[in-house]
Amino acid sequence: MIRNLLSLNKLKTLMRQCPKSALESTVLVRSYHQSENSLESTDPTEKVCKIMMSSPKLVLEKMLDESGIRPSPDVVERVIERFENAGMQVYRFFRWAAKQRSYTHTVRAYHLVIGSLAKIRQYQLMWDLVNDMRRKSLLNVETFSVMTRRYARAQKVDEAIYTFNVMDKFGVTPNLAAFNSLLGAFCKSENVRKAQEIFDSMKDRFVPDSKTYSILLEGWGREPNLPKAREVYRDMVENGCERDIVTYSIMVDILCKAGRMEEAVEVMAEMRSRNCMPNSFIYSILVHQYGTEKRIGDAVETFLEMERNGIRADVAVYNALVGAFCKVRKFKNVFRVLQEMENEGVSPNCRTFNILLNSLIDARENNEAFRVFRRMIKCCDPDSDTYTMMIKMFCDMDKLEMALKVWKYMGLKQFIPSMHTFSVLINGLCENGELDKACVLLEEMIEKGIRPSGPTVKRLRKLLLKEGREDVLEFLMEKMNLLIKEPLND
Repeated sequence: MIRNLLSLNKLKTLMRQCPKSALESTVLVRSYHQSENSLESTDPTEKVCKIMMSSPKLVLEKMLDESGIRPSPDVVERVIERFENAGMQVYRFFRWAAKQRSYTHTVRAYHLVIGSLAKIRQYQLMWDLVNDMRRKSLLNVETFSVMTRRYARAQKVDEAIYTFNVMDKFGVTPNLAAFNSLLGAFCKSENVRKAQEIFDSMKDRFVPDSKTYSILLEGWGREPNLPKAREVYRDMVENGCERDIVTYSIMVDILCKAGRMEEAVEVMAEMRSRNCMPNSFIYSILVHQYGTEKRIGDAVETFLEMERNGIRADVAVYNALVGAFCKVRKFKNVFRVLQEMENEGVSPNCRTFNILLNSLIDARENNEAFRVFRRMIKCCDPDSDTYTMMIKMFCDMDKLEMALKVWKYMGLKQFIPSMHTFSVLINGLCENGELDKACVLLEEMIEKGIRPSGPTVKRLRKLLLKEGREDVLEFLMEKMNLLIKEPLND
């Protein structure tokens, strides 16, 4: 271990030694103990997750061997899903499971690990798994779709196209589903122009269907480019592709975002004339857009119109209404909506609470935000955005001990932090002069196979050099360089 740098175990000890406060009697602290008790579960998935959360990489396989756990396909898939943000940890577990007697990896398990590795740009290992699948005759169209989506998300255009074109060499014939997946990968990665270029060059090879046009339509809507979206819509009609509820939903969304609310309502009228009735999702689009424009009266009226038309409100449209009230900071109305949801038997989800938390924090209603967070953990599991928001809120309030308590709760819930969550806490530690802890947290991040963001590394580098700790910086850079492998294999 490097000189002047606290060990990982030391960091965990320090985190447990946070100053006590009156807040320790809250639901959050009680939840710590409930979570600790839950870790004693006999559920093999929970047992594996506990081992993976607490074991350094060098002893992970040994700890798994000594646990006596016999993996099943279901357990392996659930563990991989839980640790999707920790690509290398997932890969080590995946390799261990493959060695166990009477166990064989499913195609889905391979796909989950391929996606997890690509997320941290471990493309060499990703292609190694693809070759392993080829040897076992497990490859299919979805295997390559997973990779094209990840390459597109990383803005690796050439690699995404290469992956699509190389399918034949691996014995998998590209079909319309693969073509649609490639287009969708670029559209969702804000590269609709490349998607349109590919479509124009390959539309004679693959006969487009309604899904193909809907993908392009949504892509131009994201840009946004209303004239191009209209052009795609016209082409779809002229080529005889049937417009369905998905197509109409996308068109309504595009028009709303372009501020053409009246036209969006006209599209809904067209839907009814074609016996394609608007659903709650389409109403949620309208409610959301009215909220964005702070037209709260129209948002409420649209919600009521939906109910008059016999359409039952679901969590999506309630979330849109919550967002509309949050936009104008009518938080009392938001809590009334939450009460109505409870009365109607509609459970709020993570998105519901995240909308409210984000607005409360933005309005500097931090105490109320913490109360909402405590309410949230009673009825649904927070996600990465939730934890990131709460940790950042406490760091901005100079309440580092509370940020660390949220971090501890997250760990007890066996939730793997995202790169953004790590970055927020590392930055908070730096702001509070806790450079040692920040460095050890960065080391933990790298150990889990999560690649740090450029700004976070730059900040730590500046602080370490300022303190004359080049040895620490060199150690961290060496570890991080192990995660930067981006070969493109044939």
